[in-house]
Amino acid sequence: MEPPHRRIAADLRRRIQTGELAPGDKTPSTRAIARDFGVALATAVRALAVLKEEGLVEGRPRSGTVVTATLSRPRRRPGAVELTRERIVREGIAIADAEGLGAVNVRTVAARLGVSAAAIYRLVRGRDDLVRTMADLAYSAERYPEAMLGRRERLELAVRTLWRIYRRHPWLPHLSPLGRPLPLPGLLRHGEQVLRALDGLDLDPATVMTTEVLLYAYAEGLAVHVERETQAMSATGLSNEQWLDTQGGTLNTMVAAGRGPFLAKLLGELGTDGYDFDLDRLFEFGLQTLLDGLPIGPSSSGGDKG
Repeated sequence: MEPPHRRIAADLRRRIQTGELAPGDKTPSTRAIARDFGVALATAVRALAVLKEEGLVEGRPRSGTVVTATLSRPRRRPGAVELTRERIVREGIAIADAEGLGAVNVRTVAARLGVSAAAIYRLVRGRDDLVRTMADLAYSAERYPEAMLGRRERLELAVRTLWRIYRRHPWLPHLSPLGRPLPLPGLLRHGEQVLRALDGLDLDPATVMTTEVLLYAYAEGLAVHVERETQAMSATGLSNEQWLDTQGGTLNTMVAAGRGPFLAKLLGELGTDGYDFDLDRLFEFGLQTLLDGLPIGPSSSGGDKG
């Protein structure tokens, strides 16, 4: 029987040959391949590696993996890329976004760009330098308006901006523990927005710092589950709904035994529609709940100017 990664590569190759995927089109990400074909993430990575070896696809900054040619076209020659530090970093980001941070190393980036690892080392000091610069660039992509905003509006904007960055780059929340924040200019910009909104309130300095850390931790902590949800789907081949269906019997047995009377009551009240698990909805509910506990005004349209 043909290995799964070869079968997947053949399917994608066919789509390229028939024009369904044209030169410049993005290929499905490794996460999408793992989900659609019901395979592990590593199998999806191997499938794309086959096509890269054939010269059919390549990694591009800001685009991920894209179609480069048909089978009849030659492979891109090493050295054809104008190599810069920014291009290397953006390629690293594209790999991390599509395949996870574990897939990022100097050799992988070099292969995607069609250059030697030695060429990469002339512009970055190693993987740690590469990843830190990737993180700084990712955090720096968002800008804040200079217009006057209410305190609550500024806090909402700062935390939502972090959430948007983490949604775009799910590997970012996994870089460092909360007590060891990376000293990155791009990350500092978001903290400054929060501190600007809190400045002038009747709060002692420790409370201001605690509030800033809490809001950052909220966005980062919830965003960790973006990556974990994707990994779980890739590992099991099941959506959240499908996975819950497999656990239904065990849960029903526990509830029937009287171990969760309040859960049983809640499930009954939810009815046949059940509960719609949505990370974005959870984020917004939690953000408003957190901000309601601060003396900053009742809504994003009011409050003192900060």
